[in-house]
Amino acid sequence: MTSAPSPRPIPEAQAKEIRRLAHDLSNALEIVLQTSFLLGTVPLDDDAKKWRTMLDNGVQQAAEINKTLREYVRANS
Repeated sequence: MTSAPSPRPIPEAQAKEIRRLAHDLSNALEIVLQTSFLLGTVPLDDDAKKWRTMLDNGVQQAAEINKTLREYVRANS
């Protein structure tokens, strides 16, 4: 059985830019997360509660993808 080839290291200039973009994405996601939290402090009808749940799930997924991206760049640069 052969193993998959190791990915080539990410050049430092590109890794730096990806890290900057991931950081900016984290900041934007934090705004969405905090806004969703604040929406949870006011009365919402059933439809709005479902939409807020969808929003929370989506931002959590995006945050996890961003975390994975940052870990990948860290491990490969």
